[in-house]
Amino acid sequence: MYQLVQSQSIEDAWAGNTGLVEQSTSMHLSYEFALLSLAAWFVGLSKGGLPTIGMLAVPVLSLMMPPMQAAVLLLPIYILSDMVGIYLYRKAFSAAHLRILIPPGLAGIGVGWATASFISDAGLALLIGLIGIGFCLNSWLRTSSTQEAPTPHTGWGRFWGALSGFTSFVSHAGGPPFQVYMLPQKLPKLVFAGTSTLFFAVVNAAKLVPYQFIRPYSSESLHQAAWLVPAALLGTVMGAWLTRRLADAWFFRLVQIGLFIVSLKLVWSALPALF
Repeated sequence: MYQLVQSQSIEDAWAGNTGLVEQSTSMHLSYEFALLSLAAWFVGLSKGGLPTIGMLAVPVLSLMMPPMQAAVLLLPIYILSDMVGIYLYRKAFSAAHLRILIPPGLAGIGVGWATASFISDAGLALLIGLIGIGFCLNSWLRTSSTQEAPTPHTGWGRFWGALSGFTSFVSHAGGPPFQVYMLPQKLPKLVFAGTSTLFFAVVNAAKLVPYQFIRPYSSESLHQAAWLVPAALLGTVMGAWLTRRLADAWFFRLVQIGLFIVSLKLVWSALPALF
């Protein structure tokens, strides 16, 4: 009798533990899917015209996977969102700036690919963060009130374009260098957003082959990315809607504030690894 009762108790306990394991697994999968969807939504918002928000995607996914794996996983989401963004901003972009930025941006991707195994993630994050902080402080503290937009400077455009392509390859963090060059150009709000969308659409498409060599896409990873498409498309449409309704002054102010916050986060996360 004792053995029978003991056996039944063990079976009941096993059934209860199995239920707990299944519940824990379900909660874990829900947590992962929530983070993945949030990252995809951030990507979509950035492609809809709200730059710097997309830079939050890789840090969010870094809570559950290595940063480079997160960057590779998100690339198909970036490319699909780019397609929608290109359509939304097909009539609002600066061809002159794109001609300056795109060739060195592609060269920056090549440098990132060639040096991928030697790059210190922490050192790169610190560099990007300091650039963004320095730019924002300079913009906020200078006393000049001129409103004239400067003529696109080819040399600086090539430098910042190359750096943007390089940092975009490493961790989809090409936004700060791009904005350091583009914000002083004082383009109209929609033209600024469209130029950003088209530039990074080209850059992201160019990253597809190098990423495939670094971490080949499997059917499982592509299937996982497919589940995130709705969140990314929703974010793209929402980003475009918000961009069109924000006043120009508030749009660029929010871009700078977002750049400053992301830059602080990059510096803060990099310092413990370096010192």
